[in-house]
Amino acid sequence: MPAKTVVFTNVRKFDGDKFRWITSGEYVQMSGRAGRRGLDAFGICILMLDEKLEPAVAKGMVKGAPDPLNSAFHLSYNMLLNQMRCEESNPEVILRQSFHQFQTDRALPQIQKRVVELEEERDSIVIEEEEKVKDYSSIVEQLQKIKSDIRAIVFAPHYSLPFLQPGRLIRILKSSSNGAEDSTSVLTRDENTVWGVIVNFEKAQGLSQSNEDDCSEDKTPETKFVVDILVNCTAAVEGRRHKVVQPISLHEPGEPLVTAIPLSQVDSLSAVRIRIPKDLRPIEARERTLKIIAEVLRRFPDGVQLLDPEDDMQVKSGDYKKAVRRVEALESLLANHALSNSTTLVERLKVLQEKENLTAAIRITRKEVRLASTLVFKDELKARRRVLRRLGYATADDLVEFKGRVACEISSADELILTELIFNGVLKEASVEQIVALLSCLVWQEKTKNFKKLREDLAGPFSQLQDTARRVGKVQMECKMPIDVEDYVASLRPDIMEVVYAWCKGAKFSEIMKLAEVFEGSLIRAMKRLEEVLQQLVVASQSIGDTDMEARFQNAITSIKRDIVFAASLYL
Repeated sequence: MPAKTVVFTNVRKFDGDKFRWITSGEYVQMSGRAGRRGLDAFGICILMLDEKLEPAVAKGMVKGAPDPLNSAFHLSYNMLLNQMRCEESNPEVILRQSFHQFQTDRALPQIQKRVVELEEERDSIVIEEEEKVKDYSSIVEQLQKIKSDIRAIVFAPHYSLPFLQPGRLIRILKSSSNGAEDSTSVLTRDENTVWGVIVNFEKAQGLSQSNEDDCSEDKTPETKFVVDILVNCTAAVEGRRHKVVQPISLHEPGEPLVTAIPLSQVDSLSAVRIRIPKDLRPIEARERTLKIIAEVLRRFPDGVQLLDPEDDMQVKSGDYKKAVRRVEALESLLANHALSNSTTLVERLKVLQEKENLTAAIRITRKEVRLASTLVFKDELKARRRVLRRLGYATADDLVEFKGRVACEISSADELILTELIFNGVLKEASVEQIVALLSCLVWQEKTKNFKKLREDLAGPFSQLQDTARRVGKVQMECKMPIDVEDYVASLRPDIMEVVYAWCKGAKFSEIMKLAEVFEGSLIRAMKRLEEVLQQLVVASQSIGDTDMEARFQNAITSIKRDIVFAASLYL
């Protein structure tokens, strides 16, 4: 598709985490399409800007250094098994000669230099009475942890929900200090908390597992609550969709906003309640409410009366009482500490925190030195060999077994799961349409909206697929592979099983597009990947002499390889 002109409708993109400016490498790659060879002396590139572009950003984009070229080399069971089949091949030699190893070896002097620089920077920091400061900091850290435990008990839903009435003043931890307070936060409590007023609270359903779509019967939903509060905030728009809200003090310039916070971010509840407008949408109503909060705080210079956990909230937990006694003991230690009256205590604690951060950085960098000094993927190679032996793919002498010969031929999907499906009879018992639908779970990566419950004839095979994946995942975890079994199982997505099943049954492309909210291009790409996997399964069946499965996989290829999905080109 030769082009004379390339137009960027936007120079920001969402990379899966945040909106950012496109990099120099991305700009060169896309703008380089401009200009038809043999027809144009030059190409035209147009940037459409709808927001301010700083000169430095523009220069970095247009004239910046290209993106670094880093190795994407990784080990796979397929590669390892194929290495085992070659008598004179040695996986360790291949790893040693890889580009990844070359980059690691080349980076070693820089990492060692970095260790020396960090040590010199740390050793240059001198703290007066350092041991006493460390002792004080240790007590503060213990105190923070126990207070965090107390908050978790007091603001558990069965204690706190009856007191989350609209209009009650609430003190919350700033999100930056929530769960990550430093040693000075105990001495600067007012700087790490902000006041607001409760508007409402609501229940939020979540799962303890990372994937919410795959809800089997053994996964119990965990009920969580969030509190809607009116608080002074700074709001920053990131890209076109994300609005980042940060609660700040009432005295700082900001904007009155209603924001939702988890119960874990609540520091304390006030005994004071104020009347709030029923409609907080007008900014005038929110501003008036914040002024009332400020006036209440002004009238109580010694602090607003707080709800007592035992007397008011009826917290009778034994763990709570033990924690309170421990807090009292630690606070007594702090009050009687030799540095308790020091005017430079806060500054010394901050310097100590900086020194400890440098020590942690040195520890991490030294670990990088150790890793760079050894063979890359050495531990992973040992773990993968253990997995292959446990599952019967290879012997202790690295000889490929019968099951291993099948896995050798599969590289476009999870070779272990597919091989297990063949040998445990799941694919033999299923129809051709069910086989293709089931294999779609191994190639589909996108998350779709409004996923419907699977029909019975597809739910059964999918359940067997999950059981197989869970068994394979547990074996990998027991063999020291860095894997989360539930995440591994959740990666098998059944979103397009119904679509693929209907396509194999002869449905038109326009009809199957109504069955799932996916892009046409994404579905066609998945179908092409499916055909690639099926071709590999045909070869795998031939390698073990299973003519029945070979014929079934050939029929599966025939059932999907038709019409627009496998047209030579989508361009007219």
